[in-house]
Amino acid sequence: MNLRRIAIPLGILVLCFAAWRAMGWQGLFAVGGGLLMWALLHFTRLMNVMSKAAKRPVGHVGSAVMLNAKLREGVNLMYVVALTRSLGQPLTPEGTDPERYRWTDGTQSHVTCEFRGGRLAQWELVRPAPDAAPVAVADPADGPR
Repeated sequence: MNLRRIAIPLGILVLCFAAWRAMGWQGLFAVGGGLLMWALLHFTRLMNVMSKAAKRPVGHVGSAVMLNAKLREGVNLMYVVALTRSLGQPLTPEGTDPERYRWTDGTQSHVTCEFRGGRLAQWELVRPAPDAAPVAVADPADGPR
């Protein structure tokens, strides 16, 4: 069972009870105002992230390599969407767990992320194979020019 689902509401109840015991209705209103401000800050952040993501193509990221370097286990999907400024291309049907999303950059490199319980569990960077075209190499016998 997810501890956050129990700990956060329990913490809020303890905070409300402590405020009631300390200052009565005034303390309860102060805690309620603080909780409302906390909820509005999170809502505002969510709206900013989603409005930025709405302006970009689904599944596109500037650099898949940089995204791979910035990811860490345990972050939520909103954090990854904020990093990429784009919604991920869903690879699994809606409502399944684990969820898999892909972000691709201009070089066709892509990062596939797997979320279990809403948290990033693992990710994989895939880079396309380099072209087999020969690269011109200067002959060391020619000397510096």
